[in-house]
Amino acid sequence: MSLDRSLRTGGNLAQHRNVLKRHERIEKLKAVSNFDESKKPVLGLPKTANRKA
Repeated sequence: MSLDRSLRTGGNLAQHRNVLKRHERIEKLKAVSNFDESKKPVLGLPKTANRKA
Protein backbone atom coordinates (compact mmCIF):
# COMPACT_ATOMS: atom_id res chain seq x y z
CA MET A 1 0.00 0.00 0.00
CA SER A 2 1.39 3.43 -0.89
CA LEU A 3 0.97 6.83 0.73
CA ASP A 4 -1.18 9.51 -0.78
CA ARG A 5 0.79 12.53 -2.06
CA SER A 6 -0.89 14.83 0.48
CA LEU A 7 0.42 12.72 3.40
CA ARG A 8 4.10 12.71 2.44
CA THR A 9 6.41 14.92 4.46
CA GLY A 10 8.57 16.11 1.57
CA GLY A 11 11.55 17.45 3.47
CA ASN A 12 10.09 18.43 6.83
CA LEU A 13 13.09 16.84 8.50
CA ALA A 14 15.33 19.55 7.06
CA GLN A 15 13.54 22.45 8.74
CA HIS A 16 15.15 24.80 11.24
CA ARG A 17 15.39 23.60 14.85
CA ASN A 18 15.74 25.97 17.80
CA VAL A 19 16.87 23.29 20.24
CA LEU A 20 20.32 21.78 19.71
CA LYS A 21 21.45 18.37 20.86
CA ARG A 22 24.29 18.19 23.38
CA HIS A 23 27.00 17.32 20.87
CA GLU A 24 25.83 20.12 18.55
CA ARG A 25 26.01 22.64 21.42
CA ILE A 26 29.52 21.50 22.34
CA GLU A 27 30.68 21.82 18.71
CA LYS A 28 29.23 25.32 18.53
CA LEU A 29 30.86 26.32 21.83
CA LYS A 30 34.23 25.04 20.60
CA ALA A 31 33.93 27.11 17.43
CA VAL A 32 32.78 30.30 19.15
CA SER A 33 34.53 30.38 22.52
CA ASN A 34 37.23 28.64 24.48
CA PHE A 35 35.28 25.60 25.71
CA ASP A 36 37.34 23.50 28.12
CA GLU A 37 36.72 19.89 27.14
CA SER A 38 38.75 18.49 30.04
CA LYS A 39 36.16 19.60 32.60
CA LYS A 40 33.21 18.10 30.68
CA PRO A 41 30.40 19.59 32.76
CA VAL A 42 27.41 17.28 33.03
CA LEU A 43 25.05 20.10 33.88
CA GLY A 44 25.20 23.81 33.26
CA LEU A 45 26.43 24.13 29.69
CA PRO A 46 26.18 27.74 28.55
CA LYS A 47 23.25 28.58 26.31
CA THR A 48 23.93 28.83 22.58
CA ALA A 49 21.77 30.71 20.13
CA ASN A 50 20.76 28.83 17.01
CA ARG A 51 19.61 31.54 14.64
CA LYS A 52 18.26 30.80 11.21
CA ALA A 53 20.46 32.33 8.54
